[in-house]
Amino acid sequence: MARPDTAPSASGRPAPVLGPRRRDRRGRGLRGPLLPPSLPGHRTRAARFDELVLEAVGRLERRWGPQIVGTEFAVEDVPPSEPAPWETGGVPLGRCFPGDVGQPARVVVYRRPVETRAVDEADLTDLVRDVVVEQVAHLLGRSPDDVDPRFGG
Repeated sequence: MARPDTAPSASGRPAPVLGPRRRDRRGRGLRGPLLPPSLPGHRTRAARFDELVLEAVGRLERRWGPQIVGTEFAVEDVPPSEPAPWETGGVPLGRCFPGDVGQPARVVVYRRPVETRAVDEADLTDLVRDVVVEQVAHLLGRSPDDVDPRFGG
């Protein structure tokens, strides 16, 4: 007589009946996270990139607060495949969209192209700051050096 957890196979021997796979194979309980949320390694690259953009925006808001109040800052992974009419050659690292009736001004930083050009974490921080400064300068109609004296350095 066959056991209830097996079924006869074509050879006459009982074959195991496969049930749903479980992560709790040996009765030890479910696995916990490898890194607790309090450690920096727990955050994703996208979350760390968002924090870099927020830091750069925070620096500019302290200096240019009234001029950039209401401006939306966003991070997107990649730019759209259709370039803007004024963009020639290369992949843009960021874009500035001036405000319109009912629409606030918007600055977008593209994460993947910026990460690709950065050599290390310090270079990434500087590059994010420079991209944000360039786009805000374009929005304000000023040179990037006027917007942030540390631009490019």
